[in-house]
Amino acid sequence: MKLGVFTPLLAQLSLDKVLEKLTGLGVTTVELSTGNYPGDAHCKLSMLENAAELKAFQQTLARHGVGISALSCHGNPLHPDKAQAALASEINRKTILLAEKLGVNTVVDFSGCPGSSPTSNEPNWVTCPWPPEYGTILDWQWKEVVTPFWVERAKFAEQHGVRIAIEMHPGFVVYSPETLLRLRTIAGPAIGCNYDPSHMFWQAIDPIAAIRILGDAIFHVHAKDTQMYAANLPRTGVLDTKPYTDEAHRGWIFRTCGFGHGAEWWREFVSTLRMFGYDHVLSIEHEDSLLSPEEGLTKAVRFLDDVVIKEKPAAAWWV
Repeated sequence: MKLGVFTPLLAQLSLDKVLEKLTGLGVTTVELSTGNYPGDAHCKLSMLENAAELKAFQQTLARHGVGISALSCHGNPLHPDKAQAALASEINRKTILLAEKLGVNTVVDFSGCPGSSPTSNEPNWVTCPWPPEYGTILDWQWKEVVTPFWVERAKFAEQHGVRIAIEMHPGFVVYSPETLLRLRTIAGPAIGCNYDPSHMFWQAIDPIAAIRILGDAIFHVHAKDTQMYAANLPRTGVLDTKPYTDEAHRGWIFRTCGFGHGAEWWREFVSTLRMFGYDHVLSIEHEDSLLSPEEGLTKAVRFLDDVVIKEKPAAAWWV
């Protein structure tokens, strides 16, 4: 297992400067975004049509000795606004093609969320089965929108030697282990998850127990923490819609690894990942509003460097 970094936190720097900074911290793996919500600061889809640009990009990575764990294009390809859906879908499609060219086997995305009917203008995330119209909306979303899109897109990805890691996130139809496995059952083994434990914490899902449920559906892992605030939770509940920057009044906020849970918890997390077959990258994602990207990144690398299991165990006499 090794550390990586999801680079949008360093979007103000050139790719060359990003790689110089990360290798200085001992990090030689990156997750790069190609568009949609995170932007495309360090990985342009124009490389698909520009051989010289692609070659220069590959040479920059090689010069620094850095590899890519995944290409990410977090968006909403199921958006009821057809223009927004088409854009997110096309970025996903091109990201799969670019991943194939680069020899990267994992593309990270959100599942997306449709509206409540063919005439909707905005997404509708259904969170309860009653009143009964909510159940009807949810059935329509999965049957008419979610299933057709992801069955086709999973086949496309598989044809190009790529798997799609869906990040479970409230606000989208796939937000929990149950909904992730539902989509995987429908669309096939090319669909798995980008596992971000911070999104489990604030839904009151034990992230370590959930590894046992997801098993080999875990394709990629984000390293991000969450701090829950017991003083605020009785008022806010976990579905807190206040801005992330209103830290003092929220029920929870995202934290740099080690600031929400300590080393003992993270050691158990990475050990359980290995137990269930994951031995790839922990990709640091910085969304801690109390720490600058610079400090958050540095502290996360130092903290996790002592936590990750870097070597595979040799065969032991007692086995």
